Amino acid sequence: MTALTLPDIAAQAIHTSLPLDWVGMCNIALPVLFDGSTLRASADAGVSLDDGSSRGIHMSRLYLALEVFEQQPLTPLLIHQVLDTFLESHAGISAGAYLNLHFELMLKRPALISPLAGWKAYPVSLSAQLKDEVFHVELKVQLDYSSTCPCSAALARQLIQQQFLTDFGNRSLSHEAVLDWLGSAQGVVATPHSQRSVAQLQIRLKQGVSELPIKALIDQAETALGTAVQTAVKRADEQAFALANGQNLMFCEDAARRLHLALQHLTWLSGFSLRVEHAESLHAHDAVAHSQWHW
Repeated sequence: MTALTLPDIAAQAIHTSLPLDWVGMCNIALPVLFDGSTLRASADAGVSLDDGSSRGIHMSRLYLALEVFEQQPLTPLLIHQVLDTFLESHAGISAGAYLNLHFELMLKRPALISPLAGWKAYPVSLSAQLKDEVFHVELKVQLDYSSTCPCSAALARQLIQQQFLTDFGNRSLSHEAVLDWLGSAQGVVATPHSQRSVAQLQIRLKQGVSELPIKALIDQAETALGTAVQTAVKRADEQAFALANGQNLMFCEDAARRLHLALQHLTWLSGFSLRVEHAESLHAHDAVAHSQWHW
């Protein structure tokens, strides 16, 4: 039997010569090693098709190059090597290589007071590009926190003052009576409204950074906000969380400014863009603030 050469349709010439900015695959299921754990990720991998006369790229070569992520820890250097492989496998037709990774980083977080702890999932996206020998990596992280409205807090305090005057305006005061009143439903006639809020942080790493500082970014942001959502709690933790909310009253503008000031001092980033969204409990719409630096 005569052996037949398998046809390579992608190598055939086409009648219309037109370069394309990005050609590849998206939503590739992929395990990645990070911080000692194997994470379930999805990848978008592609190259530019600068040779407009080429019919297409060899997508299987990109796919096979991704196998290294299940063998070596995820670092900027490894990502650079994968993008180099993308370009080497498409020499002569591609000048740019691109990779996006999407996964959830699981972090175990302690309770505020008690010895309890629980897991939180942080959505992470990584975007990398190698074009004309210039390489850069961007990280995007999302985290949840609680925000208590300063205006609502002031209005609630005023109502409590009014109730105090109603109950004690014509009476002599005693320490015991005021203490009992403060601990009763009559004393706290109004409470400020809080809402679960979301911060989306997108940063560009400086050249030469050897590790992906995802956990450091999350820790810095949660410290700046002061009211990260909790996992396993006892009553003492819930009370500490109420105290943290009361001491960290925030409009969305306040949250954005806190994050901006915290991120701009990080030495391993060259720029960032951030967005906060407060899911209003008073309104049907949400409050949003955005800021960026050296972007």
